[in-house]
Amino acid sequence: MVKNSIPNPQKLRELWKPVFIRVGALPFILAGILVVFGVWNPAFLTFLNISSVFTEATFLIMLTLAQTLALLSGGWDLSMGGAITLISIGSTSAMVALQAYPGVDVFMGCLVGIGIGSLVGVVNGFGVAFWGISPFIVTFAMGSITHGMTLVLTKGGVSIFGVPASFAHILYGTVLGIRVPVIVTIVLIGVMYFILSWTRFGRYIYALGGSREAARVMGIPVRRYTFLTYVVVGILVGIAAVMLTARIGAGEATLGLEMPLLTITAAVLGGVSLYGGEGTLYGAVLGAITIALLRNGMDMAMIGSFAQMAAIGVVLIGVVVIDRYRRQLV
Repeated sequence: MVKNSIPNPQKLRELWKPVFIRVGALPFILAGILVVFGVWNPAFLTFLNISSVFTEATFLIMLTLAQTLALLSGGWDLSMGGAITLISIGSTSAMVALQAYPGVDVFMGCLVGIGIGSLVGVVNGFGVAFWGISPFIVTFAMGSITHGMTLVLTKGGVSIFGVPASFAHILYGTVLGIRVPVIVTIVLIGVMYFILSWTRFGRYIYALGGSREAARVMGIPVRRYTFLTYVVVGILVGIAAVMLTARIGAGEATLGLEMPLLTITAAVLGGVSLYGGEGTLYGAVLGAITIALLRNGMDMAMIGSFAQMAAIGVVLIGVVVIDRYRRQLV
């Protein structure tokens, strides 16, 4: 008698389920992107294009690190879009004002940019930790406030030109053939990995996201570490915004406005929970790379920017639905 060679669906489901629970949807989405856009345009899979995507992904990775910290602690950062615009305008305005002092202008401009990001983090942290306001409300409001300030300072969104050429050369140049943004990103990933994996601060971030009440019972200073988390998030946003500004060589009032959506999508795609306390840094980084590949593929397919944002929104909804289904299987 010839045995039936058709696979048993029940057995396939039992084999597939533990793999899906462990890795989530990210590997399947990444594989789908590579196959679809690779078939659509063979140039998508060339080494030149992939290496270019990885370089461009560094900015999204830096900002996704910040969003990941906020999500792990049980919060959000919806302010980074507006903060990036204010940092871009503030840092370049400082450089132009100090252009008579070569070297000092770039240094002070970078400090101003990172300082603005830190200040936004301080306000977010106070709002969430000490004023008891929802992270969604505080960060959304700060995003609106900072972007509004940017438009006022630029009289409706006029770009700041006349930035020193050394600014772009230093922050968007190369060291031993490696782009500076890539080096900065690798360093930031290493620092964040050390903090989350080997320090009390990192353990407390996960505890805050898991349950604030349980964290209080354990004796964790919830307010202090919530505040510190948002300050670190602000510093990361400041660094990334300065690097983004160096990339375009001017202060832009619309720079990075899409980043809250992109970073949340990247982090959740990488397995970071929207409910806090769960996720890994490497997953978030891989999620950011996947989003960068998706956007690059859509660019090569001549898909417009508005349609791309709609597609990213669909991906976010899909990933959240898949993540909820995965949780039900556990």
